[in-house]
Amino acid sequence: MKTYSNFIEINANKRFGKPCIKGTRIAVYDVLGWLANGMSINEILVDFPEITEVDVLSCLAYSADREHKIRVA
Repeated sequence: MKTYSNFIEINANKRFGKPCIKGTRIAVYDVLGWLANGMSINEILVDFPEITEVDVLSCLAYSADREHKIRVA
């Protein structure tokens, strides 16, 4: 899903420039942390009704793309 850019934004004036879900102050890092701690996508959506499943999946896609771009020296 390369279209994560439709759902993720980086704004220097929001969360110190961390990538966030558009229209929110919810950082990609926050979503990844919730998932890593065992929250289901549905639990996240219940707790944060302002985001959608596509937003959560976009956070995963963004993270996967960043990981893919890391170069090992």
